[in-house]
Amino acid sequence: MKNRILSTMTALLLTSAILLPGNAALAASSEASTEAASTESSVAVASDGAVLPTEDPAGNKITVPAEVNTIIAMSPSSTRLLIDLGLADKIIACDTYSYQFYGDSLKKGLPQFDMMTPDNESIVALKPDIIFTTGMSYSSGEDVYAAVRQSGICIVDIPSASSLADIEDSISFIGACTKASEKAAEITADMSDTVDSLKKLGESIPEDQRKTVLYMSNTPTADYPSIYSAGKGTYINEMIQSIGAVNAAGDEDGWASFTEEAAVALDPEVILTTDTYTENVVDTILSLDGWENVKAVKDKNVYLMTYSNELNQPNQHVVSAMMEMAKDVYPETFADAVDPFADDNMQTSETEAAEDSASETAGTEYAAAGAETEN
Repeated sequence: MKNRILSTMTALLLTSAILLPGNAALAASSEASTEAASTESSVAVASDGAVLPTEDPAGNKITVPAEVNTIIAMSPSSTRLLIDLGLADKIIACDTYSYQFYGDSLKKGLPQFDMMTPDNESIVALKPDIIFTTGMSYSSGEDVYAAVRQSGICIVDIPSASSLADIEDSISFIGACTKASEKAAEITADMSDTVDSLKKLGESIPEDQRKTVLYMSNTPTADYPSIYSAGKGTYINEMIQSIGAVNAAGDEDGWASFTEEAAVALDPEVILTTDTYTENVVDTILSLDGWENVKAVKDKNVYLMTYSNELNQPNQHVVSAMMEMAKDVYPETFADAVDPFADDNMQTSETEAAEDSASETAGTEYAAAGAETEN
């Protein structure tokens, strides 16, 4: 089972690098959007005065309905955001991972679709007002929603985020499409303020005391010896740098694979992992043959991140993962940092049921993508 999981994760990881770039979306505030409407062609004003986008973050022309009462959410990151925006009751279907992770906050028995091979006919039959999709779904290079698009249903493509700013833009954009801009602005403000506070603490760390951190999305095995990590052009790299650390994989572009020998040569001082598929993963990494002289292993500075979903699904909850990361790397510096989204976290525990479900296709957006178990 683990081999099936890892093989699928590996395949998705390799595709994620293609999908990382994203465009800036709408401003969160309705006032700013209204002002932009007079000068930009990317928005339109509805009869009730609401400012609606006419182009999605992927650059596709869209027509957002004046009233959005039924939504299909096809990525865990968008689903969780919609829940936080107070729109869970409008979600009439979702992807399988969204239901796996957040089904308790959704209507029971919602239709579920595969993120990579969605059933177009069944989706059209539901007659949603709008569908939010992820860049992960287009990793094959094909439009897997072609028939849905031809039906005239509004499809909003949210490319995989490459930066924290991209994530904020996506939040604002989805808020604008659903007339929840005010709540979206509150969320992005909390996210931005927290990131700024963490950056400020990170800047206080002297250059000669900055630790080298290696993020590992998986643990090497005999069958799958490569290690995948996030390099420059990913928001995970930005997070590591923002807390005052040095990304051991920072010289690589996007998502990169390393042999064990190459990873050992990086000699990180701290290792962070989101590998929830390997039993006793921290002990496993500490006992890897040939790793005994790596600083992180010698000093036992290897951590399994509790907020793996939060790290791998790009929405406001990446802040929780960033804060956990900071406290693992510099516990004294970030001891008093407060997570504004802590009470909203719905982290799924590592259960056999979750593992069995994940093995069918792979993790979630970014984790499945190596960073976005989706998107």
